[in-house]
Amino acid sequence: MSWYDEAVFYHIYPLGLLGAPKQNPYGESVHRLRELWPWIDHVKEIGCNAIYIGPLFESVGHGYETTDYRRLDSRLGDNNDLKDFVSECHSKGIRVIFDGVFNHTGRNFFAFRDIKQYRENSRYKDWYSGVNFHGNNEYSDGFSYDNWGGYNLLVKLNQRNHEVRDYILDTVRFWVSEFDVDGIRLDAADVLDFDFMKALRRLADEVKPEFWLMGEVIHGEYSRWVNEGTLHSVTNYHLHKALFSGHNDHNYFEIAHTVRRLYGMAGNKPNSMKLYNFVDNHDVERINTKLNNKADFLPTHILMYTLPGIPSVYYGSEFGIDGKKERGSDDSLRPCLKLNELNSEHNRECVKLISALGKIRQSVPALSYGDYQELALTTGSYCFSRTAGDSVAIITVNNSDSDCEINAGGVKDGEYVGSLSGEKVNVSGGNFHAHVYGHSGEIWVPAGYTVEDAKIDLHRIAEEHKAVEEKKKAEAEQMKAVENKSSVDGELPDVTGRTDYENMSIDELHAVILAKMAKNGPVTDYMRKTVFDNNHQPSLVGWAKSFR
Repeated sequence: MSWYDEAVFYHIYPLGLLGAPKQNPYGESVHRLRELWPWIDHVKEIGCNAIYIGPLFESVGHGYETTDYRRLDSRLGDNNDLKDFVSECHSKGIRVIFDGVFNHTGRNFFAFRDIKQYRENSRYKDWYSGVNFHGNNEYSDGFSYDNWGGYNLLVKLNQRNHEVRDYILDTVRFWVSEFDVDGIRLDAADVLDFDFMKALRRLADEVKPEFWLMGEVIHGEYSRWVNEGTLHSVTNYHLHKALFSGHNDHNYFEIAHTVRRLYGMAGNKPNSMKLYNFVDNHDVERINTKLNNKADFLPTHILMYTLPGIPSVYYGSEFGIDGKKERGSDDSLRPCLKLNELNSEHNRECVKLISALGKIRQSVPALSYGDYQELALTTGSYCFSRTAGDSVAIITVNNSDSDCEINAGGVKDGEYVGSLSGEKVNVSGGNFHAHVYGHSGEIWVPAGYTVEDAKIDLHRIAEEHKAVEEKKKAEAEQMKAVENKSSVDGELPDVTGRTDYENMSIDELHAVILAKMAKNGPVTDYMRKTVFDNNHQPSLVGWAKSFR
């Protein structure tokens, strides 16, 4: 048993959370990382005992075009700030893993700059893959090279080059000695060289007891990466997809099938392949945005915390916030947040649920180590057990609007208590029967093994999500009315070149403001709605004049 077997992760994208500039000015260090101290306490309070944070090191923009692996990004602070952050986390019993972006570097990395300057004579010309001095690229370098994802901003390293390998291994040693990091999440692990990953695993076994390697893998047979010779875990994108689409399609068969396939991939053994489970992260839309019915926030998270694997919460999603990709940009997925501003009724109810699940996860060993057995399954209801010795948990979830009854056999006799609700059921003759509220669920444990301080009001959470859902539907209908405005009232008038705002009609002022907005960037539906909702002429005149 290692620390990561019982981990509940909190995932932080620091450049976004701390509101760092989108582009690195490479000036004096700005000590934003120290603003994370209150978040450390928050992470502890919601039942997480590990933090995955990154990218962290000096880069050009979003963090994955690294320019210096051994210096904290100056937009976040300096190395002392990062050292203190890890130390503070450790003092609270929280482990820390960094993002390891070892597949590629940015174009300002020292080795690539040397190639640009000395071309064929550069001693680093073999540090990168596919360097061709007879080619060219959009930067007019006079040579081409392999990249990641079609982006020449991300230059692919040649991990089979011994100098490159040694440099990265020394970097990991530096991270351990300098910052006392507990593990690494390997970016783009699905395209990393396998011999390189084996070298990392050997190093992990040397640098620190229980040093954890987790890789970002989107598709494929996860056992290729997760085994004794390479990585300890990978991102569970298979389950991520199943969790939201299984609820949106009212189809628990999809989730159960995915779990059976993954469990079989692990040899039907609970501890041979523990995948990194999540419902959202810095690359995908927020779970509260993806769910068609926001009330399914509750059963979705119950499953994420109780199915085989290691659960992870992406910063802010414990408050039930939204985040949608817009015009190919990930900015809205990586927002700047202030803890003291996330205090609505909806936020509080979501946090209560996540906190309760964190406490239950850490108090019930079966959820970390137990085998998995499917007990009952319909499109709308799902029941399974996790068992590890004397520790037992029976999980029930319901994705329907109506309450349901779940019946299952093969359960050990005795009294069971709902960890979330405190309700009790008695099992006799192995027959388990439970009433499950609509868009809800429960984690049942034997009486005497109840989790302290994990009780929440399931009805209130369901009602809060229902209210949010109704509000969003009302806003969507209002937006639709706005979108249809031109077909109802005719095309907006042509106001090209006009500045006599005081003499304009409401429609003309709407047209002026929208035209001025369009010059500054894309006009979203929300922005259009805000304009059309304002029918006060003096206000619109002032608005029109405010543009430069």
